[in-house]
Amino acid sequence: MSLEEQISPEIRKFAAEVGPTGPVTVAGGQTQWEVGGLPDPNVRKVVAPSGVWSHQPEEMTVRCGAGTTLIELSEVLAQHSQMVPLDMAPNATVGGVLAVGRSGIRRLRYGPMRDLVLQIRHVDHAGKIVTSGGPTVKNVSGYDLCRLLVGSLGKFGCIAEVILRCLPIPAATKWLSGIADPFEVYSKLYRPSSILWDGKRVWVCIEGVLSDVEAEAALLNLEEVEGPPALPVGGRVALEPKSLKDLEVNGSNWIAEIGVGIVHGDIPIGGGQVSERNRSLMRDLEHRLDPTGRLNPGRQVVEA
Repeated sequence: MSLEEQISPEIRKFAAEVGPTGPVTVAGGQTQWEVGGLPDPNVRKVVAPSGVWSHQPEEMTVRCGAGTTLIELSEVLAQHSQMVPLDMAPNATVGGVLAVGRSGIRRLRYGPMRDLVLQIRHVDHAGKIVTSGGPTVKNVSGYDLCRLLVGSLGKFGCIAEVILRCLPIPAATKWLSGIADPFEVYSKLYRPSSILWDGKRVWVCIEGVLSDVEAEAALLNLEEVEGPPALPVGGRVALEPKSLKDLEVNGSNWIAEIGVGIVHGDIPIGGGQVSERNRSLMRDLEHRLDPTGRLNPGRQVVEA
């Protein structure tokens, strides 16, 4: 089957809705709608196709519409004890989560969400369907446009369909918490899924085979808890992971992701400034991929 023949009617319909002219934005679950700034109020909203169209457990891949909710995706994959660790609100859409590009709190173990993306079909500024990446890991070659779309806030194209890499659901998961040095905790563990720290208390997620999880948990003088704390939502900044040892955020409740460098606060947090060189690069990419500025006008891909 040729690449053209693989494009579903749902994708073609979506491309027609996006069209070649006029400002347009894709509305998903809108769980992170304000990230990067709100789109122009006069922009036309379209909705990406939804549905899990193909799950190949033996290949550990899944193909779905960008409008598919995370809860729907999780329910389908769980039937074969698999998952895609996107770790956002259940009603968020796959395309929306990828467009925002903010990895979940288990990034320490599973890596950034762009590493889960094998292929994306998107609609470009001219209303044409573009396919980037490949359906399996071994088939991915050439320019990695599909990963460039992750975190682009829809400024580089309207995500329509994705193929994601699946992972096994861990046999056991434990969350532990207590007063401890998070960096000592990090040094004791082998591939923890998450270590969170608020300056005093630490929360640790350990996943894997039950015997391994219990052995790892025994290394720590922490109590088992139901899950992670609620993350502050007022500000977010990416720092060098090693700089968290000297982190001071006055007048704010904050939680840092140890080993990753992300800090969540209830007020805007300083640091992590984007260089002018990177800003210039992103502006150049926007101009090349959307020369008329019709995709998500009002949003900014690069935030301070």
